[in-house]
Amino acid sequence: MTERGLWAEFSRDALAELGRIREAPPGAGLRDLRSEPWVSIDNDDSRDLDQLSVAEALPGGAVRIRVAVADVDGLVEDGSALDLHARHNTTSVYTAARIFPMLPEKLSTDLTSLNEDQERAALVVEMVVGGDGELTASDVYRAAVRNRAQLAYGGVGAGLEGRAPMPGRAGASTELAEQLRIQDAVAQKLRRLRYERGALELETIEPKPRFEGDRLVDLEVEPKNRARELIEDLMIAANGVTARFLAEKGFAALRRVVRSPERWQRIVKVAAESGEKLPAEPDSRALEEFLARRRRADPLRFPDLSLVIIKLMGAGEYVVEKPGETGAGHFGLAVKDYTHSTAPNRRYPDLITQRLLKAALSGSPSPYPAVELEPLAQHCTEMEDAADKVERQVRKSAAALLLEGHLGRRFDGVVTGASERGTWVRVFVPPVEGKLVQGWEGLQVGDRVRVKLISTDVERGFIDFVRSG
Repeated sequence: MTERGLWAEFSRDALAELGRIREAPPGAGLRDLRSEPWVSIDNDDSRDLDQLSVAEALPGGAVRIRVAVADVDGLVEDGSALDLHARHNTTSVYTAARIFPMLPEKLSTDLTSLNEDQERAALVVEMVVGGDGELTASDVYRAAVRNRAQLAYGGVGAGLEGRAPMPGRAGASTELAEQLRIQDAVAQKLRRLRYERGALELETIEPKPRFEGDRLVDLEVEPKNRARELIEDLMIAANGVTARFLAEKGFAALRRVVRSPERWQRIVKVAAESGEKLPAEPDSRALEEFLARRRRADPLRFPDLSLVIIKLMGAGEYVVEKPGETGAGHFGLAVKDYTHSTAPNRRYPDLITQRLLKAALSGSPSPYPAVELEPLAQHCTEMEDAADKVERQVRKSAAALLLEGHLGRRFDGVVTGASERGTWVRVFVPPVEGKLVQGWEGLQVGDRVRVKLISTDVERGFIDFVRSG
């Protein structure tokens, strides 16, 4: 954390400020939506709950979807010591060793978290989605909400896919179970429409360490399921509504963009290596069709192809869009209007957006003039990259730690990289990647190979293999 310029601890001023904060009721002047059947869906171990969702079937096959976002700004004042820490790091950093929250846990997992059975203030994005998946109406407002069921991706996904009963309170309540099915149906329509417009469906492998006590015992890959897709689709839609709302109010705001790939010709060559042809100019729909064909043809190696495409597309970044401007949009999602607004406990850009929304709703001037937003956008992009590098380094160290007692063991794997810098292999069980330091001659990306583990370096996250047979 320190080497990457991130603050690992909160300052004395921030902790003193935290000690003075007390829980407060949602407050007056908010719409009262506490009786709605709101639910949260997140990771099994997530305690910083940023959003809730609820759905209502309307005549003609339309559905009203509401997404409630935690009102973090209500307790974290702009310019305060707590805000200074959040503004510096700009994101929570999640590692196997330790979580470094953007805001202290007293806030992010308690007072500003939309926890089960707690009444909270929230900003609500309301959307009416037609039977064809098109957005027909939207609004943004403040409201009081109450989480009726704190649910996890695994259980909800299994319930939606018919592999198990609905979990927890959703299993005990017909109303909540039906609520999830309505939300899932709308999310699937939103997703299908995005894919028709060229959104990319990529799949990467990011193993999550599993511990027994303090001992690392395995690395597990959490598969995609309908619950993860549900939340992803609703959040993409809500972020689009938020971006357009601020533009309509004449506010300069942060946008999350992934530009049209400058390295498109390299993507064209990657497709050609698989016997496919892409157009000469960037075309997200053609790219998604290519990816869909490769997923069907070679599911084993599709995560590695996805990773190559992600690297060639380039990282996402934060930019400022001023009133009347047309931004770069998000190439991977195939949308023009997109911001980050649904995770203010975990990401500072979302907290900035929340403050802009509250100002727009109250008729107040913007708390962030464009001249101030420009350096903030750059800073958020840079610190997000720093946090990603910390998380990636610790994942590599966790993989090396898991394997350090298995020197001489042989594994089956697939070549994930082959260049002048070296040849890399991802083994299947456990799902880790290492460098092939001997026997790499003639290998290409995608080749199946059997390797032997010869060394590990936990501190640096190094894993070295040699070819075996």
